[in-house]
Amino acid sequence: VQLQAFGGGLVQAGGSLRLSCAASGRTFNNYDMGWHRQAPGKEREFVASISGSGGRTLYDESVKGRFTISRDSAKNTVYLQMNSLKSEDTAVYYCILAPDSWGQGTQVTVSS
Repeated sequence: VQLQAFGGGLVQAGGSLRLSCAASGRTFNNYDMGWHRQAPGKEREFVASISGSGGRTLYDESVKGRFTISRDSAKNTVYLQMNSLKSEDTAVYYCILAPDSWGQGTQVTVSS
């Protein structure tokens, strides 16, 4: 399986970005997908996940109400809409296809 994440960049605090992660090489629809992030000097941490059907989502408390995860089964793609970005959201964001397939990461930098 291959996961290609893109959509990161530099944005001012309060701004928005949408990350995308396209999966290939395996049946996508029956598996949970999610996003994790790793800030400099910190461990990788959970951000959000979405069930295979798209009917169940989970968020870390730090992003709840600001980030929205969604998926498009026809495009084998999962999205992370990030609004009201804060400097503490700066990190490399990784998508994951359960149980253990990771994308290469995309950098998100939020300037204050």
